[in-house]
Amino acid sequence: MFYGYIGGKMKKFISILFLIFSSVNINAADESYVIDDSHFSLGFLVDHAGYSKTLGLFKHIEGSYTFNNTDNIIKNLSITVKTDSVFTNHDKRDAHLRSPDFLNSKEFPTMKFSVDEYDLNKTPNKLVGDLTLLGVTKPITLEFTINKVAQYPFRVGLSKPMVMGVSAKTSFKRSDFGMTYGVSKKLVGDEMDLIIEFEARRQ
Repeated sequence: MFYGYIGGKMKKFISILFLIFSSVNINAADESYVIDDSHFSLGFLVDHAGYSKTLGLFKHIEGSYTFNNTDNIIKNLSITVKTDSVFTNHDKRDAHLRSPDFLNSKEFPTMKFSVDEYDLNKTPNKLVGDLTLLGVTKPITLEFTINKVAQYPFRVGLSKPMVMGVSAKTSFKRSDFGMTYGVSKKLVGDEMDLIIEFEARRQ
């Protein structure tokens, strides 16, 4: 009877431990990442009156997300871009891009791409999220590739963190967000191509 009592208690204890550690393992699969702004590039291409495409970039961003490496799910992704950081290597054009004709940086100092939760298994190499530009939010789809997840070969402070490297690209019509300057006369292209490259450190 005594041994049976002890055995029953032990089984119950082991069951509780199993539940606890199972929960820990599930939670451990959710890993938090912060985008390294020193290894982030957001470039764009826009047609200029049919002659060529103008290449530009944004110099200031911040972003973070959670990645479940077991289920291949991205959660709570948020990338915020300062619109006044636009750069095309031409001061007059950059000032025009910050004006109400285009980015209207004074009224809309940021644009944002966000994803609440997305299962990458459903559509491999695709990531669907919401782009907010000029106060308008619409869904866009990125061609999305996780290039590498590994311990960094370089020290960051005293350690070599785990780092994820990502390449992505997409295109959309800026007129869908109310940015129509030059579109009707085909002086400035409506279609915008975006190219995104970044590294993110696991926290």
